Amino acid sequence: MEILSNLALGFDTAFTLSNLLYCLIGVFVGTAVGVLPGLGPTATIAMLLPATFALPPISSLIMLAGIYYGAQYGGSTTAILVNLPGESSSVVTAIDGYKMARAGHAGKALATAAIGSFFAGTVATFLLAWFAPPLAELALKFGPAEYFSLMVLGLVASVVLAHGSLLRAIGMVILGLLLGLIGTDVNSGTPRYTFDAPELADGINFVVVAMGMFGLGEIIRNLEHEETRTLTIKKIEGLLPTKDDLKRIVAPILRGTTLGSILGILPGGGAMLASFAAYSIEKKVSPNKAQFGKGAIEGVAAPEAANNAGAQTSFIPMLTLGIPSNPVMALMIGAMIIQGIQPGPAVMTEQPALFWGMIASMWIGNFFLIVLNLPMIGLWVRMIMVPYRLLYPAILMFCAIGVFSLNNSDFDVYLMALFGLFGYICAKLECEPAPMLLGFIIGPMMEEYLRRALLLSRSDPMVFLQRPISATMLAVAVLAMVVVLMPALRKKREEAFVE
Repeated sequence: MEILSNLALGFDTAFTLSNLLYCLIGVFVGTAVGVLPGLGPTATIAMLLPATFALPPISSLIMLAGIYYGAQYGGSTTAILVNLPGESSSVVTAIDGYKMARAGHAGKALATAAIGSFFAGTVATFLLAWFAPPLAELALKFGPAEYFSLMVLGLVASVVLAHGSLLRAIGMVILGLLLGLIGTDVNSGTPRYTFDAPELADGINFVVVAMGMFGLGEIIRNLEHEETRTLTIKKIEGLLPTKDDLKRIVAPILRGTTLGSILGILPGGGAMLASFAAYSIEKKVSPNKAQFGKGAIEGVAAPEAANNAGAQTSFIPMLTLGIPSNPVMALMIGAMIIQGIQPGPAVMTEQPALFWGMIASMWIGNFFLIVLNLPMIGLWVRMIMVPYRLLYPAILMFCAIGVFSLNNSDFDVYLMALFGLFGYICAKLECEPAPMLLGFIIGPMMEEYLRRALLLSRSDPMVFLQRPISATMLAVAVLAMVVVLMPALRKKREEAFVE
């Protein structure tokens, strides 16, 4: 019965006029950025972080969360209509969704994506409400040693699940950890790695790194090869699937929801990994496997359910443990820190209205999305046609204004430009920026917990192995690295990501 009273508090918080408005704004903007190829929720949330200064904490987090899971809905629209995924998690949807659209079933494909997304989002939010309290209660028993080991495990998992070379992923994590050390040492008050620049005395602002790597970096990449968006489908009709279609999509949606809910929790997993895995499994187990790649409705239902379930459950480690499972969750943690909230299990006990209000808002947001997506398909279609040369100057302007407004400092704008260039170089070298961002966020917290643990144990490093939970997590981290470095498994991992 406790969960019902908590959810009642959440709905009471989420149903205020201002929070409903920010939820609607979030899912609308999320759908829009999902529709527009080359933008995405990571860059959008990074750009909007400075705007959250002026908002109440719960309203800002509800809006940013809406942008994230709203983008999963919007990404399928361009994937189906123009074979150009607006979101990386919608890449797989384009395979069969676009074939369905070319065959005159665009409406059916869009409706399947919306139904799968709504069901998966609703179920995953229920799982978030159900599993978050016991997980947070367990985390409250953690000491500094357990938190340090948990963060080590999180970083190792992000390396294991990162795309591309393991060596590059490890290098990006280490780089993120080093960038997190820049600033003034809290204990001694000594400047570290500031190169005598007073602007770096407080460290590098998280917003500057996020906007540079994901905002400017994406702009430069998209300018290099702007895709042409020609809409061949002139009329979209038949938005309601037939009874036979509904029978075919029920099992794929259930399987996609289950798989996405599990993979969303893993660091480095989230929506994209969930959609790829769901499509691969569906291709093997579906009775209509021969139709895959030719316009199978199951090939739309499974990945769309999986990416939305993954997007929702990725909030579980962020809200309960303060550990981000993907770049967007790292940005959400940044937004909480900006608002003066320390991410972690204490959020649920110290600010229950914020915690449960966010969860309740996800159900409301999923309802808004099903109402927004299909009736407003005409608007989304027109947005697809906006040339990128008109979009990028506005994005650039918002990035510069947002970063300058942090400290009224030109230095931050130049630093953002530098990280933008670095983000582009990383893309050319196929170095994924996500592990670096996770390292940058987690690094200072890891250092703090390491120092606390050693202080309490009188500088005895064995404290990390003497405590059972800490030792178990470190053992799992070491085992994961050893296993993934084995030549046979490393080859299979690379083949899986290529596929």
